Amino acid sequence: MSETQDVLLETRGALGRIRLNRPKAINSLSLPMILAVESALDRFESDPSIGLVLVTGEGERGLCAGGDIRVLYENGREKMAESLAFFRNEYRMNAHIARYPKPYAAIMDGITMGGGVGISAYGRIRIVTERTKMAMPETGIGFFPDVGGTWLLSRAPGEIGTFMGLTGEAFGGADAIYAGLADFYVPSETLTGLIEALAALPVTAAEASETVKKFAQTVPPPLAAHQEEIDRAFAFDRVEEIIAALRASPTPFAAETLKIMGRKCPRSMKVTLELLRLARQDTTLEQSLQREFDAVHAVLASDDFYEGVRAAVVDKDRNPQWSPARLEDVTPAMVEAYMKPAGDSLF
Repeated sequence: MSETQDVLLETRGALGRIRLNRPKAINSLSLPMILAVESALDRFESDPSIGLVLVTGEGERGLCAGGDIRVLYENGREKMAESLAFFRNEYRMNAHIARYPKPYAAIMDGITMGGGVGISAYGRIRIVTERTKMAMPETGIGFFPDVGGTWLLSRAPGEIGTFMGLTGEAFGGADAIYAGLADFYVPSETLTGLIEALAALPVTAAEASETVKKFAQTVPPPLAAHQEEIDRAFAFDRVEEIIAALRASPTPFAAETLKIMGRKCPRSMKVTLELLRLARQDTTLEQSLQREFDAVHAVLASDDFYEGVRAAVVDKDRNPQWSPARLEDVTPAMVEAYMKPAGDSLF
């Protein structure tokens, strides 16, 4: 089994735990970590004594802030093969979790973004807390919601997923449940007791769910109040039309949403919207993941991704210079380049 210092494994009764252990990096995923998680999943699957797999993040800041994009930045175009290996294995891991034969649970306490959503949202028992800060923030770094994000977001109620994907804004645990990305809202102070209770079970999926329900609360989702306006503005298939609909609205919510979208990468927003619309027609997660993997080839060859990571993570000046800089200058041909099959099969 591929266990690393950055992924700790533990068995307690019928519970197999996967603990992401890079707390200083908010447990950002590296390729060795992904391979270690995959190996752990295989081991726990074949172990008849394990009835439930649980993934958690070490430290106080979150489950997982996503993939380690600094490494991808440092790889640059010169080491695209290494970067593609990261995404290839990550997306296969996402599909593995989605079809995992045993109950798979995740505690999304704190920051859970990008790849953190991918390692949690495909589980059968998905737990959030009052500290959950979830997002698919990729349009802010010249990328798009991946790890099957186009599949997940395209299946959220109404146009909530379109709103989340284009704005990249963070949302809390109640909204995560509302969007279909989580199941149970559990106060963080009771998580230790919950894990103890799960470890004491001869776990089946039904028993695990019933146990979590005993710790769970019902919290109203703030986004529900904006559902009607989101559905109206984000129903269009062109980002320009979405912007126009928001401009026509007199609400503070629309004004704030416009401000947020004005900071995002124009090309990424158009690519994201196209991917979300295509994913609605998919019948399997694997179809969406393959399309995303094709698009990743174009991302890694682009200027916007490296500029976005530079501004957000490397220099941290928060002042990316997108190319093109204006939404109206992003041509259909530019977007279409991300939709072309790369001839690199995932499955």
